Amino acid sequence: MKRILLTGANGYIGRRLKRVLMAKEDIELRLMVRNTKSLSPAVQEHAQIVTADVLNPESLDDALRGIDVAYYLIHGLAQENFQELDRQSAQNFLDACVRQNVKTIIYLGGLGDKKTGSEHLLSRIETGEILSSQPDKVRCIWFRAGVIIGSGSASFEIIRHLVQKLPVMITPKWVRTPITPIGVDDVISYLDAALDLPDTPNLMIDIGEETMSYGDLMLRVAAAMGLKRYLIPVNVLTPKLSSYWLTLFTPVPYSVASSLIEGLKSEVTLTNDLRHDYFAIRPHSLEESVTQAIREIESNQVLSRWSDSGSGVWEINHAHDIADALFIDRRILELGDLSVESVFQNFCAIGGKNGWFGYDWLWNVRGFIDKLFKGAGINRGRRDPEKLRIGDSVDFWKVVDLVENERLLLFAQMKLPGKAWLEFKIHNGKLIQSAYFYPYGIMGRLYWYTLIPMHYLIFTNMANTILKRSKP
Repeated sequence: MKRILLTGANGYIGRRLKRVLMAKEDIELRLMVRNTKSLSPAVQEHAQIVTADVLNPESLDDALRGIDVAYYLIHGLAQENFQELDRQSAQNFLDACVRQNVKTIIYLGGLGDKKTGSEHLLSRIETGEILSSQPDKVRCIWFRAGVIIGSGSASFEIIRHLVQKLPVMITPKWVRTPITPIGVDDVISYLDAALDLPDTPNLMIDIGEETMSYGDLMLRVAAAMGLKRYLIPVNVLTPKLSSYWLTLFTPVPYSVASSLIEGLKSEVTLTNDLRHDYFAIRPHSLEESVTQAIREIESNQVLSRWSDSGSGVWEINHAHDIADALFIDRRILELGDLSVESVFQNFCAIGGKNGWFGYDWLWNVRGFIDKLFKGAGINRGRRDPEKLRIGDSVDFWKVVDLVENERLLLFAQMKLPGKAWLEFKIHNGKLIQSAYFYPYGIMGRLYWYTLIPMHYLIFTNMANTILKRSKP
């Protein structure tokens, strides 16, 4: 029985691969995380869990001890020096694999050329080269994928929102760049099938089938959604203007939009056919992948989203930071005869299409301002309109703690002169709703005091509405 380690289990690809691997009866699955609370109780019951960090070399030995195959799905750490961090993370992981006699590393990177690639793409290429650098000690199966089409993927969310909102689009010249898209289900199929590869040397396998331009991709996605759209390419839209355009019309923040735009100068096309030599997988057509993605969105079956990964703030213990908060806005209401389950369900339904239970126009204004300052913005929405899990995005908040019928803690990912949390807690027959703020300097304090009148309106109405919605 093979012993498998999965890193990046809370990311966009990792969550989907985790579900497939957990269904296998012929493997022992181990998940590597920084905080076990980031995994649901059901997952913890069906897989081994180990706490480790790729930037902490000593922690990796326990994670990799006894492992046959290790999936490396760690990319683009959210710091400015992400290239150095990615480089160090990959080297630490490789060294630990060598020490623990791991047989194979399976890595998912991106298509592209080193001569024209963006910084993020170059970092992914360098990661693959590092993981492949000791073939005599550990084999590396390096998959390279282009634009991933699937519910919740950043690329697909951008395209979907653009074609839904804009019948006619003035587009920059990058729409002519050739690319090779691939459905997310096909990516998972390749990663899964790699477990059964016979002994081979290192392999770099490009995946995907049909090459097209970004413009053709957008038009075909629109057609698959039953929409007729028109593109007008121009040469005057700079990468910066294009990034702002995507930021305002799609759920992604400026940082994600600018990274994607930067990558569009590079042709992400296939350079080899090894996928046919080693796998009998029949990839889905673009239209089939789009149809599946839309079906998952409309039926609230989105398993993972691009915003699941990132800063990993859900893997940090926030108790100490909240204790240091200088400002607290708290509302305490008696539950009376309301059921704990109903109250919990209702405050877990906040945000996204459900709104913020009043004064949504103020939240929308705050979200628009946040977008202008390159923040997450409120239109990031939710993965599911009713259910939450740790790591989920709720507009410009992130779920960092969730205790059934007891507590929901949200951490603010909007641009702020400080750190903020919004907590809903059920305790001793009461709903306790608290907003915490730790200011940075004078500006942070001025920010809090300026918003006190709006906080009074918003938070008072929010707590009252939660109880009203909880009535049978």
